[in-house]
Amino acid sequence: MVYILNIETATKNCSVSLSKNGQTIVINELAEENFSHAEKLHLFIKDVLAKAKISLSDLNAIAVSKGPGSYTGLRIGVSAAKGLCYALSVPLIAVDTLAILAKQISVDSGIIIPMIDARRMEVFTQTFNAKHEIISLPQNLIVTETSFNDITDDIHLIGDGALKCKEVLTKTNFFYYNTALYPSANEMSSLSYKQFCENRFEDVAYFEPYYLKDFMFTTKK
Repeated sequence: MVYILNIETATKNCSVSLSKNGQTIVINELAEENFSHAEKLHLFIKDVLAKAKISLSDLNAIAVSKGPGSYTGLRIGVSAAKGLCYALSVPLIAVDTLAILAKQISVDSGIIIPMIDARRMEVFTQTFNAKHEIISLPQNLIVTETSFNDITDDIHLIGDGALKCKEVLTKTNFFYYNTALYPSANEMSSLSYKQFCENRFEDVAYFEPYYLKDFMFTTKK
């Protein structure tokens, strides 16, 4: 059997799951406005291992959400994942954050567009078909009334970035999902297991999060 520890810290949701052969068996997560990932992450890791009654030495791999998303959140998650991989001599798996978010819904047809809030009317986004297959690469997009005008199929919008666009994207083929706000380590389980079976691992020494855009420093007023 394959045990994978999944770490998702790309947004406000600090999420950790333990999967066995691609199925989540334990999960602990919390979404907070103040991004308490640094305080919560290692506690959540200990918690899921204790609840599953296994030790770190039983893990076959560590998976981390690679971005795009919060600069600080991604750094915390990736640093923890790399540290565990070094200590345990297990491989590192990097999972696309937008693919994790897209997996939260199942549709029969149309296009799935996950959106992560990137401030103001900007979002990190990507398009998938109903089978969760990639149609376009991730991008940081400033949403306007003409965004996605080229898509005539039903468009399923999910994520905290999608909710803020409700008043702008109002055509009848847009459908919103209020319950899928943030990516979760729960949906990482099947994705990370697939990559494990395909030997799609990262170089632990050189892997960096996928920020998509440069980090912007702000000064407090």
